[in-house]
Amino acid sequence: MENSLFNQTFRDDAGNIVIAQPPNLPILVAVTTTLLTLVVPSGTVHTGLDAIAFGSWFTWAWLEIFEGVNYFRRALGLFALLAIIASRVFNTF
Repeated sequence: MENSLFNQTFRDDAGNIVIAQPPNLPILVAVTTTLLTLVVPSGTVHTGLDAIAFGSWFTWAWLEIFEGVNYFRRALGLFALLAIIASRVFNTF
């Protein structure tokens, strides 16, 4: 297979184009707890769910950055990590 920028960006080691993958545990926990924070609007349960959601999103993004199958997945992880950190920084003011 040709070693082009397209192949490095979108193909995995087996030569398959990979943009989306089946969800793994951190993303399932992140989506579930994020949705639950919308159901529970305040209180200690909301705070706990929010912390779990943040940790799960952070873990998923970190794994994508360092173990993503191609450059697209790694860039997606970096974008997600920057977005969740920015949401925390700008939400506290």
